Amino acid sequence: MSAEPLALSISDAVRMSGIGRTSLIAEIRHGRLRAIKIGKRTVVTVEDLRSWLASRPAFKSRAA
Repeated sequence: MSAEPLALSISDAVRMSGIGRTSLIAEIRHGRLRAIKIGKRTVVTVEDLRSWLASRPAFKSRAA
């Protein structure tokens, strides 16, 4: 049985989400994505990452 991690490093959160590192860190700094400090490490919970992605507005195309 393969258990899903509860928290991700910034690098892993970038990889899992497909969001650029700079954008992800900006979301954390602006308080839109919660991050947790554990010692020197900064982690994002999988639950918080999923909630943040789900809260983003849907893409609206400009159909001609």
